[in-house]
Amino acid sequence: MNNVTEPKEYKLSPRSAYYIFALLFLLYFFDYVDRMIVTSLFPFIQKEWGLTDTQSGFLVSMVYWSIVAFVLPVSILVDRWSRKKTIGIMAFLWSMATLACAFTKTFPQLLATRGAIGIGEAGYAPAGTAMLSGLFPEEKRSRMMGLWNMSIPLGTAVGIGLGGFIAAHWGWRHAFGVVAIPGAIVAILFFFVKDYKTVDLVKTDAACTTGPGKIKMGKMDIVREFLRTPSLIFTNLGFIGCVFANNAIMVWLPTYFHRTTGIPMSEAGMKVSMLMILAIIGLPLGGWLADMWFKKRVNARLLFPAITSILNALVIFTAFSFLEGKTQYFTLLGMGVLASAFAPAAIIATQEVIHPGLRAISYSVCVIVQNLFGASLAPIAIGKISDLYGIQAAMSIVPVFLVVSSLLFVAGSFFYKKDLDNVEKIALECED
Repeated sequence: MNNVTEPKEYKLSPRSAYYIFALLFLLYFFDYVDRMIVTSLFPFIQKEWGLTDTQSGFLVSMVYWSIVAFVLPVSILVDRWSRKKTIGIMAFLWSMATLACAFTKTFPQLLATRGAIGIGEAGYAPAGTAMLSGLFPEEKRSRMMGLWNMSIPLGTAVGIGLGGFIAAHWGWRHAFGVVAIPGAIVAILFFFVKDYKTVDLVKTDAACTTGPGKIKMGKMDIVREFLRTPSLIFTNLGFIGCVFANNAIMVWLPTYFHRTTGIPMSEAGMKVSMLMILAIIGLPLGGWLADMWFKKRVNARLLFPAITSILNALVIFTAFSFLEGKTQYFTLLGMGVLASAFAPAAIIATQEVIHPGLRAISYSVCVIVQNLFGASLAPIAIGKISDLYGIQAAMSIVPVFLVVSSLLFVAGSFFYKKDLDNVEKIALECED
């Protein structure tokens, strides 16, 4: 009698798939609330501790440096151990680190706790991206990625808007305490979802004489997966300018409005929140359009980010170079839609052209590149330029980074179809 049990394909009911999606969405939302709330607290912390703009920028950059330092080892745990357990542990850690910020008494203490937030958040984006890539078929991946990433502007908007409001009424420390607890609750729920099994790192052995065979991938095979995939390399590099520009806007636009128009910081934070929240249009629309174009042209995964990046550069350049007041603000509404429209297709590109067992690691490499050279440098670089030449000059250089990113995405598009055809085809199996 044959007692061998056939592996069960990882294919959840729509209800289960969207439940997991909802939890992933909430965790990403609280991730960005906790990460970005400090930006609207800058004037209050500066007043208490006498910080410069450059030092304030470090409070944001510290999170990204921690992410850069820990994202790769955490993503290895995600791909080789468990996505759901790693996600649950990470989310609980970053929530508790946010709570700890409320009890800090000095700048170094706050800097250290901000670093702890980054440790917790290190592998979340790669882990969530890998889970979503397994939950949904390729023709829906960009739009689901767009919907998932809507949590980023929502979390950013709530963090920036709520932080300034709470700080103005009850003090900046209370702002950290209020936003920390909900994420911890969702983190606990995530331990009970259904995940897919760890994917074996095997590849087709072309030299096998008895037919298509599989051999275990060695370390150099894994390295070659990344070094010999040009579309992936260009995608990762393209992320840098987009993320630099987005982070520069998120971190310093409230201060820009406060200084150039004289409005209170709480009002400036709310104005920026309204701009950032427009990404709830840009992300799903970008994902849907990219999926539609992908059906007709495979390299649309990278051509679409190229187009939206150059359009965003034009909008930002026009707004900061020629306009002011209400006209400037209404023009920046276009940036609110375009700024994140590139992300759904570009993120999915990091998943489709790599071995299925390396998806979290693949996006972790992207996270390292974009955070090390984009997100972490933007607050400090723009803050330094602001200290030297003023906030107006600092904001005016942002479009340059988007133009460079657009050219890199175009370069990657020439290799996308070939790289996609070379990916190992492996079916995902449901965990026991």
